[in-house]
Amino acid sequence: MLVLFETPAGFALFKVLDEGKLDKVEDLWKEFTTSDSARKVVELKAFNKFENTSDALSAATLIIDSKPTKGLRKFLQKHCKGETLAVADSKLGNAIKEKLKIDCLHNSAVMELMRGLRNQLTELISGLGTQDLGPMSLGLSHSLSRYKLKFSPEKVDTMIIQAIGLLDDLDKELNTYAMRVREWYGWHFPELTKIVADNIQYAKVVKMMGNRTNADDLDFSEILSDDEVEAQLKEAAVISMGTEVSELDLLNIRELCDQVLALSEYRAQLFDYLRSRMNTIAPNLTALVGELVGARLIAHGGSLVNLAKQPGSTIQILGAEKALFRALKTKHSTPKYGLIYHASLIGQAAPKHKGKISRSLAAKTALAIRYDALGDGEDNSIGLESRVKLETRLQVLEGKELGRSAGSTKGKPKIEVYEKDRKKGAGALITPAKTYNPAADLPKKPEGVSKKRKLNCETANVSLNQL
Repeated sequence: MLVLFETPAGFALFKVLDEGKLDKVEDLWKEFTTSDSARKVVELKAFNKFENTSDALSAATLIIDSKPTKGLRKFLQKHCKGETLAVADSKLGNAIKEKLKIDCLHNSAVMELMRGLRNQLTELISGLGTQDLGPMSLGLSHSLSRYKLKFSPEKVDTMIIQAIGLLDDLDKELNTYAMRVREWYGWHFPELTKIVADNIQYAKVVKMMGNRTNADDLDFSEILSDDEVEAQLKEAAVISMGTEVSELDLLNIRELCDQVLALSEYRAQLFDYLRSRMNTIAPNLTALVGELVGARLIAHGGSLVNLAKQPGSTIQILGAEKALFRALKTKHSTPKYGLIYHASLIGQAAPKHKGKISRSLAAKTALAIRYDALGDGEDNSIGLESRVKLETRLQVLEGKELGRSAGSTKGKPKIEVYEKDRKKGAGALITPAKTYNPAADLPKKPEGVSKKRKLNCETANVSLNQL
């Protein structure tokens, strides 16, 4: 019996000298404790060396898929005529038996034999030292990992996770700084807060104006697009109730405005970078839910591949885990959406349709993510087609509700009651409307009173007169 053993340097073929020892599987490992005892069990019959690293990589990839290479088939045909071949992979043994008509064996004794060969490999193969086997194994494993992962620097979603995290942090810092500018400068010019609502425009106006007394001499047309707002600003600067501040205070306020403007410019650059990366890595996901929502889904899932493993129902409530577990604990209704709520398609839907659209969008999003993560295409055709279908579904839902409100519950028009006094095609009546009759509110007298009741009344009156 022969044993086929794969090494980083090539394929080795060992001859089993004593097949009787394979019957005792529990004691087989003792035969490979030393090199001398191992040589009594097996000996090297032939060795097929790899020519270069690419040859070793191609052979290793085919062996992983349980397929023999062309060189291995020639090697086995040359040395395995009429022999039984022991292999470590049963699928590989079936492929060899089918193509080369060589009987193959795979059982627990063979696996224990492979373990012993691996332990004494450098002693059984002359010319293959430990100092050479280590670098060969490391280089082959790195090459194999790159080949299996199909590594590409353009498909690294770690950059998206870091970019969206930084973008959220910038938004928080920008809002904090902008509110500080409004609060600080509000002591000098409090009316400006209501006149200029945008934070960036507010910072630009404060930086240009400085003291409010300079407002009449400045032109704010480049910052404020509306002339009425500029006129209100100059008018309020004259009659402002704010306190006076020194030049040192204005200098520090202007420096804070510079920080706000620098952060806003960097945020715009970071958003452009995030948009380009999303269009490269996940174009279909971007076409469906947008850059920000798609990036937040990837960051929440850990990576694009991890997100591709999730079903549509999980993607639908991704980001609402606390609400989900709270609803399960209190036995209330579970949330219908999480991060996906901020997608434009759900924003366009009416409140009563948001649940249906979010469920449909989550299903299409799951397909788009899997295509982006595992597909070979780089276009966004699937995302665009899915978006068109969802928009059509939204229109159908809204149209169905409009049709029901115009007619009856079954979609048929309502039949109005005929009134003879109403004009055709007009709302007025031919005859005047009936006026209110207050006399109708008085209670009517009873038509007849019983004789017994009359007799009681007369008896009561007579007794009162006697008194």
